[in-house]
Amino acid sequence: MNIINEMYSKLPNLVLGFHGCHKNVFDSVIKDGQHLKKSENDYDWLGNGIYFWENSYERAYDWAKVRYHEDASVVGAVIDLGLCLNLTDYNSSDVLKHGYDVLAANYALTNAVMPKNKHGRSETDLLLRNLDCAVIQMVHRYNEEMGLEAYDSIRGLFTEGGAVYPGSCFTEKTHVQLCIVNPNCIKGYFAPMPYNSEYRIP
Repeated sequence: MNIINEMYSKLPNLVLGFHGCHKNVFDSVIKDGQHLKKSENDYDWLGNGIYFWENSYERAYDWAKVRYHEDASVVGAVIDLGLCLNLTDYNSSDVLKHGYDVLAANYALTNAVMPKNKHGRSETDLLLRNLDCAVIQMVHRYNEEMGLEAYDSIRGLFTEGGAVYPGSCFTEKTHVQLCIVNPNCIKGYFAPMPYNSEYRIP
């Protein structure tokens, strides 16, 4: 990353994140003051960390509903993204390409097979991001080994689901996802409030 890119890598605003979960996890975080646990799967879309949907309670709840049915719940969080690898930004592609090259070189040394992204249960969406996860984890490892500042968070835009209307490039489940690597980015958790229909939403 050159010095100009680094100058603009810290996103200045606080954002709201929503984490779909089982109601037991909700209780442990909101009622008992525990921290959400880091996801460490080798297929995580944005590498290992604590995952949130940015500003999308509905998407978080829909995700939880599919998995936990009547036990679905959502934890809200106020988040400072800190030094963010923002994959919606033009310059992030250089970081990813470098991470891929280093990863490929390491695999070539041992003649091992590179991980691949896979569809999983979906016929259209690549839900198992083994390659992307490995690349982002390599970016973290490279920064650590080179003594570079670590990323606090990763932010990515994902197109998912069917077309919104025939011929559309917009998809039904398009969303912005956050992966929080540094838990100190999370300034507080909250229980999302129900909508009060007597007032407008400011």
